[in-house]
Amino acid sequence: MAVYPSLISLQCFIVFICISIFSSTVAASEPPLTLDYYKSTCPNVFDIVRKEMECHVLSDPRNAAFIVRLHFHDCFVQGCDGSILLDDTIDLRGEKRASTNGLNSLKGFRIIDKIKNELESECPGIVSCADILTIAARDAVILVDGPYWDVPVGRKDSKTANYDLASQNIPTANEGLLGIISKFLYQGLSVTDMVALSGAHTIGMARCENFRARIYGTTSGKNPLADSNLSELKSICPAMSGPGDNNVTAMDNVTPDLFDNSFYHTLLTGEGLLNSDQEMYSSVYGIETRKLVHKYAADPVAFFNQFSDSMVKLGNITNSDSFVDGEVRRNCRFVNT
Repeated sequence: MAVYPSLISLQCFIVFICISIFSSTVAASEPPLTLDYYKSTCPNVFDIVRKEMECHVLSDPRNAAFIVRLHFHDCFVQGCDGSILLDDTIDLRGEKRASTNGLNSLKGFRIIDKIKNELESECPGIVSCADILTIAARDAVILVDGPYWDVPVGRKDSKTANYDLASQNIPTANEGLLGIISKFLYQGLSVTDMVALSGAHTIGMARCENFRARIYGTTSGKNPLADSNLSELKSICPAMSGPGDNNVTAMDNVTPDLFDNSFYHTLLTGEGLLNSDQEMYSSVYGIETRKLVHKYAADPVAFFNQFSDSMVKLGNITNSDSFVDGEVRRNCRFVNT
């Protein structure tokens, strides 16, 4: 007989979520962002970012996923303040080495550096690294046939990073559905936002370390992989940790270089590469998420519309401290001296 969560456990979960939302300081403030923030100070900012992104995505479509992932990891720690871009120094411990960031597996930093250099030549000291990353993420999606959305700008760059929050706030590959939902709600993002934003995995690659437990059946969840390509996945990712940990494969093996809704079709057939993704369809708690997976699999327009709206909400997660004490970094990797 199937065991379903009790009403008490669901009520406890709801209470926990409410407490999380109430205690969230990152998502509580309304961001003072506008579409024309750089109209007089750097009118070509959007054109410069777009042209640079065109070069990088055309040369390697994987760069689109790298930038979108950077933006997500930035906004989930202290808000969208460019803290993910900071390198370690004697006085600052950055976020790049946090376990949830894959111990330096994040990529795309050099692309942001190149865009920053171009903008510093055009309008020095004007455009923040946080804004560059947010605009670049939008353009990355467009360049692989994804949807458009307007990007409000005016963010400041944080002078700090938070290694501990990077380890705590970002969902992990083998996490259960309730834990993932709580992390999104903490940021002011709804369950609908979570399912839509997860659709960005249609252009992403996953490291063996993050899907090994899934393909060898050792995840704590009850989502056995029903992948017809299981033997191929095992050839990519050996059972034992070691040199193969960094081997990668596409999370959407049908159209890995196109932003579309095929990611959701993999969940319908039990072939989600990451346990955290498959949980949205297979978890016993996934009554709402399962409906959304069905919806976006059947209606790509609905997915695109919601993804656009959710990306705006993601980009509007702010760090109130950065608006008061922040700066526009001259180099995205280091705080100004």
